[in-house]
Amino acid sequence: MPTTVKAYAAQSPTSPLAPIDLERRELRADDVEIDILYCGVCHSDLHTARADWGEAFSLYPVVPGHEIIGRVKNVGSKVGKYKAGDLVGVGCMVDSCQECAPCRHDLEQFCEQGMTATYSSRDRIDGSITQGGYSTGIVVREEFVLRVPENLDTKAVAPLLCAGITTYSPLRHWNVKPGSKVAVVGLGGLGHMAIKLAKAMGAEVSLFTRSKGKEQDAYALGASRVIYSTDEASMAAAANQFDLIIDTVPYTHDLNPYVPTLALDGTLVLVGLVGDTEKTISTVPMLFGRRSISASLIGGIKETQEMLDFCAEHNVLPEVEMIDMQNINEAYERMLKSDVKYRFVIDMESLKK
Repeated sequence: MPTTVKAYAAQSPTSPLAPIDLERRELRADDVEIDILYCGVCHSDLHTARADWGEAFSLYPVVPGHEIIGRVKNVGSKVGKYKAGDLVGVGCMVDSCQECAPCRHDLEQFCEQGMTATYSSRDRIDGSITQGGYSTGIVVREEFVLRVPENLDTKAVAPLLCAGITTYSPLRHWNVKPGSKVAVVGLGGLGHMAIKLAKAMGAEVSLFTRSKGKEQDAYALGASRVIYSTDEASMAAAANQFDLIIDTVPYTHDLNPYVPTLALDGTLVLVGLVGDTEKTISTVPMLFGRRSISASLIGGIKETQEMLDFCAEHNVLPEVEMIDMQNINEAYERMLKSDVKYRFVIDMESLKK
């Protein structure tokens, strides 16, 4: 039988999130039913709820939330990996075709048929709209459920499933290792995780920022240097240094000042921007240093599990502020003002009340 759970949803781009009763599907043979304990709050949640990326990305009603931590409640008849009581997570996707080349290489986020997102997407089997983790429970295909190490602080784990893997994946793909020189552009939910993870991998980490006053936080997170991107002398002094730059800024901005700070064969990778860059990017510093500009999207399920295990081994966790579900609209307004260090996490016990 389908189950009914409590949730918060946006009914339109202009309506605040409000309580609804949500029907979760009856368990299929390969499904895992999860009681949600915590759900992180991502900028993507806000963008989707408010149709900032266009109506095609927002299928109403929208129950956001793709940083989900919970305990297994029940499993389908063919599930062998999980059992009731297991601590698990669900990230940004809940299905893919499993057959194309990216899927066969554990890169489900690049599925050629399009991954099924955790919310505001279409279920591949019944066509229903997927609904996310701002709810007391969820049902997810076994292959897209992650095992959460019990030694991590459960309250703080949720943002690893988006902010964590979004920054971990390019660090791994571009082979960051002890001695690598990594810079991070922007100090927010993504940026603070990029610093922590790069540091844990043994890299020398710098922060690019436009804002004064970020030094203490940057150093506490693991950066050894803060560079003001609006200071021409500081930028000139940083030339030819970085193997990798992780750019976490979520809005259109000029990339040209950062490219000359890359070392030979260095790469600037965009992880925050969804949309257009500035119209002109000079190829001159790229040509004279074989430098690249690239982009990266979350990570596959295998890599996300690897990231969780890495964080458990190195005790890497995001900085979080706990909120009640009833305060989500206020949290969205605070996010827009960058008034959070560095990720909100919803305690779903508040919704059960």
